[in-house]
Amino acid sequence: MFQVYMCFTDDGEIIVEYRPLEDTVDPSNMLCAGKDSSSVVEWAQCPGERSHQLLETQQSYETEWDMVNAVSFKRKPCPNGEGSLNHSHERSRWAFTFSVSDLRSITVKEEGWTFLIFKLKESSTTLPTLHFHQGGSREFLDSLRRFALLSETPDDETCLIVSTPNKALSQSFENLLDDNNFGLVHKFKKDPYVTTLGGFSKVTNYIFDAFRGTEEQHQRPPEEVADLLGEVIPGLEINQQEEPGFEVITRIDLGTRPQVTRREPLSADDWTKHQDPEGRMIQIPHLRQVIFKGGLCHAVRKEAWKFLLGYFPWDSTLEERKALQRNKTDEYFRMKLQWKSVSEEQERRNSRLRDYRSLIEKDVNRTDRTNRFYEGIDNPGLVLLHDILMTYCMYDFDLGYVQGMSDLLSPILYVMENEVDAFWCFVSFMDQMHQNFEEQMQGMKTQLIQLSTLLRLLDLAFWNYLESQDSGYLYFCFRWLLIRFKRELSFQDVLRLWEVMWTGLPCQNFHLLVCCAILDSEKQKIMEENYGFNEILKHINELSMKLDIEEILQKAEGISLQIKSCKDLPDSVSSILGFTSDVSGSEPSNPGSPWAPRATQRQDACSNGHGHLRETSSHNSCKVAFIS
Repeated sequence: MFQVYMCFTDDGEIIVEYRPLEDTVDPSNMLCAGKDSSSVVEWAQCPGERSHQLLETQQSYETEWDMVNAVSFKRKPCPNGEGSLNHSHERSRWAFTFSVSDLRSITVKEEGWTFLIFKLKESSTTLPTLHFHQGGSREFLDSLRRFALLSETPDDETCLIVSTPNKALSQSFENLLDDNNFGLVHKFKKDPYVTTLGGFSKVTNYIFDAFRGTEEQHQRPPEEVADLLGEVIPGLEINQQEEPGFEVITRIDLGTRPQVTRREPLSADDWTKHQDPEGRMIQIPHLRQVIFKGGLCHAVRKEAWKFLLGYFPWDSTLEERKALQRNKTDEYFRMKLQWKSVSEEQERRNSRLRDYRSLIEKDVNRTDRTNRFYEGIDNPGLVLLHDILMTYCMYDFDLGYVQGMSDLLSPILYVMENEVDAFWCFVSFMDQMHQNFEEQMQGMKTQLIQLSTLLRLLDLAFWNYLESQDSGYLYFCFRWLLIRFKRELSFQDVLRLWEVMWTGLPCQNFHLLVCCAILDSEKQKIMEENYGFNEILKHINELSMKLDIEEILQKAEGISLQIKSCKDLPDSVSSILGFTSDVSGSEPSNPGSPWAPRATQRQDACSNGHGHLRETSSHNSCKVAFIS
């Protein structure tokens, strides 16, 4: 038996240390998953009755699923150093250390078990081979990936080239802009999720320079840049000539935007007042309105989010919800057991599952790591995040895992603090967001077109300015829409925004009006400073963590009321926002809301509108044509 440690030296070097040890563990320090599946707890041996009571209180209806939860052991310390001297000399003969920065490559071999061969940059130094007879090689490599970039060599997939942190960052940047003219566009076309979540947030200063090429090269005309980006999402055609057969609608006077106010979050006492003696929720329309206007206090979120997301039916009793949770627990662990019971041999023949696992492990290790719920190494929250995402792959294997989904799960798990409840709430959220992550990106295409439609209606001058700067396609809003502003707001503001949006009020696709509200606040600076393509993109990305969520929600609600009060609202705009031709006080019909029939949930934000948008303009008026 041996232990491998990774630690930092005073000068920032990352050291790997190998120490053999005797094969003893202390069962009193065993770590096991709690029976409620919501956390990892330490199992301490307790004498007599106390031990019996501890075990008894941990038993529950999902006891039979304990086999799928990982168990690890802590080393038992030797009191007063007893027993440590007998073996110290022999163990020290085989101990060794090295710096990660000195490591050139790692070769992964298998002969019934896995062993790793290390090669240092200094060829004269040879390190012993590490044999993992009882597993653990994958965990070791995953830990190493936190501090270095491991990449397969083209001619030998068993050999991993090691790049140190600074070099890894440099290579990531160089790869993103690997070609002065086409690098970023090609990256975006190949994987818009990775490029948007990673690249755009880091290199916005250099994007337009990459399109233009070096000073000595012929500069690419702006319209050609727009054409290149237009190829990224085929079907997103915003600036084309009018075609016969379209419904032509002239410019609309929306009138004055009404002023609205926000209120305090719903308290726990107020939430309780909306329950009858059997636990059914009552006065639901009023309750949703109160949540929309002020959100929820944190103490209420764990229960209220289950209703808002559709996991709990609004008319269910307390006993019915307990029965539902028992059934959903069994269903969840059956799916979890499917991937937990896959052997390494089976996984080698299942490339899709292998790829899902690899991507999940990478994303989990960099999701909300500054949040106390997920910070630190070996955090149990990260284990739950990983397990839920892997189980979702079993629930929806066609979609599997796409980068960005960990951002949607993280706040839900943070609030629920329970693996099973978090999974089913995440499933409900993904029913609404599913088309954002599908290969054809139909959800993203539709939302960008819808957002452009709304922005033109609200402020044609600003939209024309963006179009003149090759930004009319609104790609800078891609990340906003993809993961519902998760990277733009503080963690607590994300919780507030999501619970407000989940009420389904005041209209359908309210998140598009949130986009409009943010752009409305920034348009003056963008136009007065005469920002171009690169400056607009850079400015929008730098808004991250600087937005006031209450101000944005207030303005977005005002925009909604302003549009709804318009008597001559185009049918296509009414369809996007779910407004009927009767503009009375009736609530919008929202097929993506949790209280709509589940079969229609995945149509959210993607089934609205009447096709692609076209425009022609003249000196005195603007004509907007919609496919009928």
